[in-house]
Amino acid sequence: MENRILGLHHITAIADGAQRNYDFYTKVLGLRLVKKTVNFDDPGTYHFYYGDEAGSPGTILTFFPWEGIGKGHAGSGMATQIGYSVPEGSLPFWTDRFKQLNVKHEEVIERFGEQVLSFQDPDGLQLELVVPVADDSRKAWETHEVKAAVATKGFYNVTLTVRNHTPTASILTNILGYTLLRQEGNRYRFVTDALDTASVVDIVEAPGLAPGRGAAGTNHHVAFRVKDDNILMEFREKIARAGLSITPKIDRDYFFSLYFREPGGILFELATDNPGFTRDEPLAELGTQLKLPKQYEKSRQQIEEALPALHS
Repeated sequence: MENRILGLHHITAIADGAQRNYDFYTKVLGLRLVKKTVNFDDPGTYHFYYGDEAGSPGTILTFFPWEGIGKGHAGSGMATQIGYSVPEGSLPFWTDRFKQLNVKHEEVIERFGEQVLSFQDPDGLQLELVVPVADDSRKAWETHEVKAAVATKGFYNVTLTVRNHTPTASILTNILGYTLLRQEGNRYRFVTDALDTASVVDIVEAPGLAPGRGAAGTNHHVAFRVKDDNILMEFREKIARAGLSITPKIDRDYFFSLYFREPGGILFELATDNPGFTRDEPLAELGTQLKLPKQYEKSRQQIEEALPALHS
């Protein structure tokens, strides 16, 4: 690994209802809950992390399940779709499963020569299953109902929707090291060759689209991956030199972060591989206990009483 952006690290979205969110992502999609903690700025709200067995970078979808927040809507200035990589031949399984479980979904389409199945979570978050042209060798987390032969492998891509693609594309190429691969209509596909998974970002240009409203069913931010916090700070200098406002380094317990807003309005984060999710739980027990940021540990009883009960 080099001093480069290593594709996607995680994506964070908003939900309305912790139990419904947990049930969908663990039982319907078959992801692993790798960390159950709270929002750093609102400890009365959970922060869930779903991923593969270890919560590897490039597989992590996280949620703030704010009870009663109401439905948002996607629009310009947002990440609007999250794509998961799935094995060849798995889409019939998923189509049947979505029909059986009343999951809203579309017909399979072809995009950039790849098969894509679009669907929604219970809050309306737009998700996609993508069969990549190149084989994805990542080891899938499997459940009793979703076996490895059909299970998601982690992220394939994220779609950013903006009114003008050029300023956002400039950030991807000039700062984050992506290159334009192809264009289909108003969709521009960017890739990084730093690694071969979770390496795709699509920009959809929609000049007349109204801004989105951030609430349940929308994405909060997109995090790009760097190896460690030394490289993180190198990127901070690079982003600041480009004239963008960027936060100081923030310790998120399981990674270190920086945040900045790209010109199209989407909140970007840079996040490190270190220290990872096993810093406070063994691998076999990930996600089984409520883990609190150290500043909230003294208020554990009150926080546990305030959080909605979660039944597995």
